[in-house]
Amino acid sequence: MPTFMKYVGDIWRCTNLNRALEYEPLGIGCYQDSYIIHICKHPGLTQEQLAKLIYVHKSNVTRQLMILEEKGFVYRRNHKEDKRIQLVYPTQKAWDVLPLIHQTHEAWNKRVLEGISEEDQQLFFEVLERISENAKKSLEEGNHRS
Repeated sequence: MPTFMKYVGDIWRCTNLNRALEYEPLGIGCYQDSYIIHICKHPGLTQEQLAKLIYVHKSNVTRQLMILEEKGFVYRRNHKEDKRIQLVYPTQKAWDVLPLIHQTHEAWNKRVLEGISEEDQQLFFEVLERISENAKKSLEEGNHRS
């Protein structure tokens, strides 16, 4: 029996390909939507806070923010008291694409859940939420191989 990671991986790759195709006209990549969503939701957050919110390494945040900044979606300002800390803010361009990002997510969810009953969807989301909580807890507790 395959592990659930095989299916998670399949879904993840298909989702990324769909997002890449949908976002190409917007000028963003498939991984940058979560950055835009969280930066718009929490303007002025630090790069470290952003890394924790989306569960990626700080170096990935730095790289993606550089791209988003070059493309005009975000800007960074130094913290008033600690100049080493950079705060991240959305530009109008980020606010403009945000509804399109949400529409893309909603359309994809609708397509991949087609033919699955409301009851099965509810059960699936409950189980998926528990798996997500376990994964986050495991990382927070340091339960990973070194």
